[in-house]
Amino acid sequence: MKITVCIGSSCHIKGSRQVVEQLQYSIHENNLSDKVELAGTFCMGKCQQGVCVTVDDVFYSVTPETVKDFFAEHVLAKV
Repeated sequence: MKITVCIGSSCHIKGSRQVVEQLQYSIHENNLSDKVELAGTFCMGKCQQGVCVTVDDVFYSVTPETVKDFFAEHVLAKV
């Protein structure tokens, strides 16, 4: 599974750094380093929709406040 987080300027302002840090922590905490690849990218072209995240090329809008629920629903449930 590959998770890609936008780290472009618009998403950075909306909290992409915190999203990345929380995803890194959750991946490590759940011993998923061998199953989940976390990557960064620049603009995904959906700047109005919050921090842009894809999981295996499926788009999601995530915030620092919703990242834990996002991880449980879209990562843990699928690995």
